[in-house]
Amino acid sequence: MKAVPEQTILITGATDGLGRAVARELAAQGASLILHGRSAAKGADLLAELRAAGATGRLSYELADFSSLEDIGKLAERILTTHDRLDVLVNNAGIGVELARQESQDGLELTFQVDYLAAYILSCRLAPLLVASAPARIINVSSAGQAPINFRDVMLERNWDGVQAYCQAKLAQISLTFDLAERLAGTGVTANALHPASYMPTKMVVNLFTPQSTVADGMRNTLRMITDPKLDDVTGVYFNRSTRARAGAQAYDDASRARLRELSESLTGVAFPASFG
Repeated sequence: MKAVPEQTILITGATDGLGRAVARELAAQGASLILHGRSAAKGADLLAELRAAGATGRLSYELADFSSLEDIGKLAERILTTHDRLDVLVNNAGIGVELARQESQDGLELTFQVDYLAAYILSCRLAPLLVASAPARIINVSSAGQAPINFRDVMLERNWDGVQAYCQAKLAQISLTFDLAERLAGTGVTANALHPASYMPTKMVVNLFTPQSTVADGMRNTLRMITDPKLDDVTGVYFNRSTRARAGAQAYDDASRARLRELSESLTGVAFPASFG
């Protein structure tokens, strides 16, 4: 990878919690950042904070609500038309365990759309730009909380459970990571998934769980995935913090991953990238 000041990095969910902490550190190191969030006010505040702290790289803020497939697609299109390179895509945006079932603007179960389908769309749409910018990296911020996808009721319309919704979306994200690593092999683009830390005191945790880690813990593990030269050739790996780990079994099942790709294409209208070989 290039030196951090020479990189352009997209971080989704950058206005709070882990995303904001990672943005602060990368800005301090001189990276050019494309920062995403769904609040214009929070975005303006973040940019002001980073500039006041002495950021030297280019900074931009992109507004998109991931409860809208159209918004996600427009975000990808804006990046493709306004940026000639992208060195790292950090799919960090997400919601936690919801207490009641909610639907997106598209009528889909909200957790599955925000935590998984957004990463699917951005990864697929931005893959050509990442390949053109190689060496490059895709980092999917996932979780140790994983559960097999219930393909008979993916949207959990018949049997809602907030933990299942969250955990199956995170396993879907890891499955996507493994598919991307295979499809992008030989292009110079790596794809890895990461459980950054357990129960950091972020807004998705504090109301339901007792924090066990700090945001700084998660930031360090995420930053390593973005910048560590030792990971230049590492791809298709799930990391639990800084250690290679075994993800849920379904993520390694070819038939399940193919079924998920077909479902994702059907729901989003976005095709999985063709071979770059």
